[in-house]
Amino acid sequence: MSRLPPFFALRALEAAARHRSYSRAAAELAVTHGAVSQQIRKLQAELGARLFERSGNAMIPRPEAEQLAREVGRALGIIQTAVEEFGRAAEHDPLVVSIDPQFAARWLAPRLPRLLADPAGANLSVLVEERFANFVTDGVDLAIRYGNGEWEGTEASHLFTERLFVVCSPGFAERHPIRAADDLLSVPLIHHRRRPWSLWFDAFQLPAPEISGLVFEDSVLVLSAAAAGLGVALGRSGLVEADLEAGRLIRPLEDGVASEVSFYAVWRPGNPKLPRILRLRDWFQAETAAESARAA
Repeated sequence: MSRLPPFFALRALEAAARHRSYSRAAAELAVTHGAVSQQIRKLQAELGARLFERSGNAMIPRPEAEQLAREVGRALGIIQTAVEEFGRAAEHDPLVVSIDPQFAARWLAPRLPRLLADPAGANLSVLVEERFANFVTDGVDLAIRYGNGEWEGTEASHLFTERLFVVCSPGFAERHPIRAADDLLSVPLIHHRRRPWSLWFDAFQLPAPEISGLVFEDSVLVLSAAAAGLGVALGRSGLVEADLEAGRLIRPLEDGVASEVSFYAVWRPGNPKLPRILRLRDWFQAETAAESARAA
């Protein structure tokens, strides 16, 4: 023969011969009885020989078919062993994690000691990068992404939804008292190009002022400008925690608005490192849950 028969047809033969039943073979393979029957018919046509004889409710393989089924079963066992050995080898390879620079610097860095002390933090290779990992050619096993949670070909677990709130330096607050949302209409605002102030003003039924003054592409620069007393900024809860704890920034208003997007742990299904991926995912979720409980 110039080529092998289809792999699934050989699996159907092996299971049907072992069970002496198309129905039980179908249950094992998670397909329908008709699908197994169809695969057996295709295999018979390709091999040019009948494979089974019916005896009551049983399907009895002919001697040549039974011998072929045994050899297929032996080959499947070899493949299964090879896959398991590959999976065990994957346990020793670094777990490659792709993280946005701002998330890495502002959220993860203060928590690194806890991560490294946890089994989930063993043998990690952390890539701090702005690009989206593709999980196929770049070797990335887990990524932390900011978005709506829907990325084709991946699975995603929600970590937390950011809240946006007003932040400024203590000195700025002394010079420009802010006691209500409409006080923001008369103070210098620091703008982020992709996170407009309209997200805040719309929540309070106030007209957003025209963009003027400082405009940045980078959230960290927005916060740095606010800490320098240059104006009021929209702080992201996932990035501003350290500045608030250190007193570089304060929240003149307690109100906040939910962001339209969230942080997610994202991975590719079928990754042989899946148990380790899920352990690390669970660590991220435990950290964010504890943070939410403290903020409540």
